[in-house]
Amino acid sequence: KQILVLGLDGAGKTSVLHSLATNHVKRSVAPTEGFNAICINTEESQMEFLEIGGSESLRSYWKMYLPKVLLLVYVVDSADHARLPMAKQLLHQLIQNNSTLPVVVLANKQDLEGAYCIADIHDALALSDIGDERKMFLIGTHVAEDGSEISSSMQDAKELIGQLVLETQ
Repeated sequence: KQILVLGLDGAGKTSVLHSLATNHVKRSVAPTEGFNAICINTEESQMEFLEIGGSESLRSYWKMYLPKVLLLVYVVDSADHARLPMAKQLLHQLIQNNSTLPVVVLANKQDLEGAYCIADIHDALALSDIGDERKMFLIGTHVAEDGSEISSSMQDAKELIGQLVLETQ
């Protein structure tokens, strides 16, 4: 069982995954062309992440993988205000037919000037409309300078994802 990592192109999915896997920052600027798989071992479990690129041509694959996953990690660019409505629409479409799939939304790029705060991201993505039965979390993250250790928020996200994987297995 995998953890699916989705979000619009440029949201920072690959950088987030690399940070979670290595505990160090490596900013990736090249868009993911297709799929990217990473295994992360913790003391408690082995987590397999599958990232699917966020470009329009790849979004049709998103739904195919949803039934096979334990958890959805949805990454949004907190500073890309113009594309938040699109991010919201895609997220709601993805999860409408699966009321129990846990969702972790990473409001990425919190360190950028003009980034929406967590409350604004919550509203922009209409997360309160998603339902009470599902486990849903929203964490503000950012990927700092290359080579530095990951931020405490990224560490929190990693621990939360690990905990959710243990609960759903």
